[in-house]
Formats: sequence, C-alpha cells, structure tokens
Amino acid sequence: MPAPQPHRLRFIFPSDVIEPRKPDEAFLDQIEAFREAGFPTSVVSIEYLQMGERRIHPRPEPDETVVYRGWMMNAADYRAFCEAVSATGAMPLTGADTYLACHHLPNWYPFIAEFTPRTVTFPPDADLASELKALDWEAYFIKDHVKSLKTDSGSILRSTEGVGRLVADMVKFRGEIEGGFCVREVEDFIPESEVRYFVILGIPFSNDPNQPVPDIVVEAASRIRSPFFSVDVIRRSDGVERIVEIGDGQVSDVVGWTPARLAAAWKHQAGQPPR
Repeated sequence: MPAPQPHRLRFIFPSDVIEPRKPDEAFLDQIEAFREAGFPTSVVSIEYLQMGERRIHPRPEPDETVVYRGWMMNAADYRAFCEAVSATGAMPLTGADTYLACHHLPNWYPFIAEFTPRTVTFPPDADLASELKALDWEAYFIKDHVKSLKTDSGSILRSTEGVGRLVADMVKFRGEIEGGFCVREVEDFIPESEVRYFVILGIPFSNDPNQPVPDIVVEAASRIRSPFFSVDVIRRSDGVERIVEIGDGQVSDVVGWTPARLAAAWKHQAGQPPR
C-alpha cells in the first residue's frame, strides 16, 4: 500500500462542544504529538456535522489526505465527515465503506474467523432469547456490531436468563443497537494479557518499538484491506494468542500507547524517518 506524502497528510480531531474552533481537551496530547511529528492538524465539530453543517478548522488544503482521530461515529456521521472533507477538495484516507469494514464486527470477522471466538450475528429485532437457546453454548458474550456493555452486569450470559435486561441496558447505555447483535462464544482468556496493535498502511506496529509484532497480527494485516486499523490480541489460558477485536484505527483509543509512539509510527509510514 503506497504511503502518502508527509506534507499532504493532515490529522483531524474532534472540536470542543461549545467552541468549534478549539480542540476537545481529551485529544490535546495527541494533537501536540502529531504536530511535533510535523503533521498539520485541524478540528471538526461532530455536533455541527449532525446538524448538516461542515465545520473544519483550519480548512484542509485541496491536495491533502485526511486522517480522523477521535470519538466513534456511526455510519451516517462518518459519511457526513467524509462529505465535509471532500467539500474542501481534500480526500479522506479511509472512505465511508472502508470505515465500516473495520468498525462493524460482521465485516471483519470472516477474514480472521479462525483467530477469534466463534461469532453469530442477528438483526436488532431478533428474539435473542430463542436464538441463544438454539445455539446452546455454555456462555454467550453479547454486543452490537461495535461495542459491548461496559457496566457491572457486563456482556456475558451463562444462560438465556437475563438476556432481556442485558438488551435493555445496551439500549439505555449505548443509545441504540448499532447494526444488530453479535453473539460470541466465551473463551478462557487472561484479561491482563490484552495488547493493542495498530496497522498503518499495511504495516503492523507495536506500542513498544523493541517488542515484536505477533504473527497473528501480521496475518490480520495481510488479510484486511484498510489503511488504518487496530488489532487487540489476548492470550487464552492454554497460551494460544487470539484476536478479540479489530477496529477502525481512527476511532481506536491509544490504550497502552503513548500519543508520541502513534505519531512516530505514522511519520515512519508517511515516508519520513522516525524521530
């Protein structure tokens, strides 16, 4: 995958909710790191995008390729973002369809099915209790196409009892069931072993440049055709490495990474030597 020219690559971050020309404070460290690495940055108001207004400051140049780094967007909001970028004459590195290729689990699952827990998908109006009974697994991990439930009750069911409450909590705390339900078979993972990797323009990177990238991540990088995505790897109790999540890199948190490390990886891939 060819690397874009460094002087033509711009990173766009979410703006402050009240002041659309100022960055969201949650991303100040990343903005500083990317500027230190030599990349121009802008901010975009997601709230104004949702209202049909295009607010990107400073305005991208017509010859630039734009990479978003920020909060998750649903399909409609990301399409609005791409339209806002295209209206400036610039080009989003990740198009709307490519964004969903890694943002929605059913799109990436077939490419790495043997490396990740068995998964079955259902539409949002499915009778989930009946579907779980038909699967007859020992345990079920339930999420929508994007995220699981991050509450004390969690997303794992040991029986079909409680599925109604779990779905109600997903709607309450997530706001919607995005895409539909993904039911994943529960494996015996070691929670503290989970590590995030980023794949940038076809090359996988570790959060520590002195640590090798696992073969399972290299294989995922060869199969998934997205310019920027994350791969979360965890060890099972038997020592086998498994992929638990793939996400679009633009909306994947820097968990386990420093902003400077991510910016350096991008600088390397954009054709300049790392700092």
